Amino acid sequence: MFRTPQVDDLNVVNQVRLVSPERLHDELPLSEAAKKNVLAGRDAIKRILDRADPRLFVVVGPCSIHDPQAALDYGRRLAALAKEIADTMFLVMRVYFEKPRTTVGWKGLVNDPDLDDSFHIEKGLRIARRLLLDLNELGLPCGTEALDPITPQYLADLVSWSAIGARTTESQTHREMASGLSMPVGIKNGTDGSRTVAINALLSVSQPHAFLGIDPEGRCALTYTRGNKYAHIVLRGGAAPNYDTASVTLTEQELERAGLPRSIMVDCSHGNSGKDPARQPLVFADVVHQIVEGNRSIVGAMIESNLEWGNQPLVERSKLRYGVSITDACIDWPTTERTLREAGHKLSAALSRR
Repeated sequence: MFRTPQVDDLNVVNQVRLVSPERLHDELPLSEAAKKNVLAGRDAIKRILDRADPRLFVVVGPCSIHDPQAALDYGRRLAALAKEIADTMFLVMRVYFEKPRTTVGWKGLVNDPDLDDSFHIEKGLRIARRLLLDLNELGLPCGTEALDPITPQYLADLVSWSAIGARTTESQTHREMASGLSMPVGIKNGTDGSRTVAINALLSVSQPHAFLGIDPEGRCALTYTRGNKYAHIVLRGGAAPNYDTASVTLTEQELERAGLPRSIMVDCSHGNSGKDPARQPLVFADVVHQIVEGNRSIVGAMIESNLEWGNQPLVERSKLRYGVSITDACIDWPTTERTLREAGHKLSAALSRR
């Protein structure tokens, strides 16, 4: 049946078929080493959320990935540090390929891998999957934001932790998707700082859903889920920070009233740092202090970190500085090492009491 030109696709210029998830998996298969690492990463985070493991899990890495070579360089360093401080913290590399935009801007490596608005999405999916394979084969678990509801079919088998961002926490589509994801999911509070939106999302994500999606062959399919029992709130601030003791206590109370586990993750960036990277170590130190003082609800933290400090404007690729973010400003690698090592020393005695 032909479409009616006067009615259908009036604002659609073109459509290009993508490789199916199944075919991409065949081209870049999940190796046995990567599979073991993904499952071990998910299990470790679940054990922390279940309070069977007293450690803090920390999702740390670049605000976004735009240079796979620099990301792998960062990953090698993080994998070594993860082994060094494994007694107190479980490190997950932040590997964000998709960026939500309030208006317009670069939408991430999957959407625009060439950084020039050419939108070679199939190329972006291949680069992203290759990088996730390489990082997992280093023994490094990966975390990302689940933004486009189709992307997980291509990449989720290589992810140990996912986030639903502040702009999409209120979205029914993203709540339904999260209910079917195979890994623990962090649900961020709204951009205005509202925890109610996140708590409503947690209640929804924990329940079964049925929604439209795609199957491994790329065909439209009705998807049924059983609900995600390992969803947890992420405090990322808003108009004001919300990582302090009072905010954490209020969050505990709201979770308890909703009948939800008192599992809290603190994002040390975004609204909690005022997007000033220099404040991230201070926020993280406060989180660690709360744990040392006896807090049992804080189970995770997130830090935006890169090889080099700060950020840079998106310009011609050849002019970009190596290891510097093109989205939010990050702390550099030496600061990351120092911050995590100092936290490990402070946590070592406290964790036995959790």
